[in-house]
Amino acid sequence: MTDDLATAGERAALARILPRFARAEALLGPGDDAAMLAAPDGRVLLSTDAMVDGPDFRRAWSTPFELGWKAVATNLADIAAMGARPTGLLVALAAPGTTPVADLEGIADGMAAACERLAPGVGVVGGDLTRSPVLSLALTVTGSADGRDPVLRSGARPGHTIAYSGRLGLAAAGLRLLFATGEEDPAAIAALRRARAGVLAEQLAPRPPIGDGVLAAEAGATAMLDVSDGLLLDATRIAEASGVVLDLDRAALEREAEGVLAVSDPDGLPARVPALTAHEALGLVLGGGEDHGLLACFPGAVPESFRVLGVVRAGGAGVRLDGEPVDPSGWDSFTAS
Repeated sequence: MTDDLATAGERAALARILPRFARAEALLGPGDDAAMLAAPDGRVLLSTDAMVDGPDFRRAWSTPFELGWKAVATNLADIAAMGARPTGLLVALAAPGTTPVADLEGIADGMAAACERLAPGVGVVGGDLTRSPVLSLALTVTGSADGRDPVLRSGARPGHTIAYSGRLGLAAAGLRLLFATGEEDPAAIAALRRARAGVLAEQLAPRPPIGDGVLAAEAGATAMLDVSDGLLLDATRIAEASGVVLDLDRAALEREAEGVLAVSDPDGLPARVPALTAHEALGLVLGGGEDHGLLACFPGAVPESFRVLGVVRAGGAGVRLDGEPVDPSGWDSFTAS
């Protein structure tokens, strides 16, 4: 079907979207004025995030399926960063009346697939659909720590090990390729997808290690967060909340940058993409953002799925690289160009 939202109307559009979601582990799901979820220990974790066409995504780059996937993945990561298990999602979707209903079906399919892949049993339990000049998705995710205390940003102590689970710098590398290709040439974008599908997926449909949040909590993590705005900036948030120094190991981060260099070779790309230097690759690792991996501090053994990146030290709150202070650069949606 090719009708748009203005033609189909809200009720008909929802009738086509809701069946695409798997049944979530909810006591009461979509269909009434509110959903009802169980709270195993009487406490509920909540987080919310929004994606708006323009500052957060480009329709020329992302398929509807990828938009739905990314919206879910980035929200699930916030609950994982608390050492908790996601339990449900609420979705507020606003779109122009000219938006094809098929696009909303694609978004719903991406959401459902991300839930199934990243957090089986979690699903959309309710939300809202309304009209807007631009497409936007605002998600609220609920979670449960299942009797444990949540892992905060404020528990890092001198001597603890800094470790990370997930990818670093690849989402920013994918975004760099997209900007170099531009938005005006669909054929060039399609060629870029064929040439660099893996790295583009890190940006357009990320797969954060959601299950490692609970794993880290069970291993005794004392501080943790989702690295969404860049490693240095988010590490600074732990440092300031805990009143410590997070001293990162340059050699470990240069190894991460080698992976970024490996996928950034401009040869064979459809557009003129400047070669990436080792220094620039390290910059993407340190401040690129949108990695959505988990940065955590551990007083003892580090889980195998985490890579050691440094050590917590006493001193004024901040981040260092091999003992030297560094500027906490990262993503800020209001100051970024």
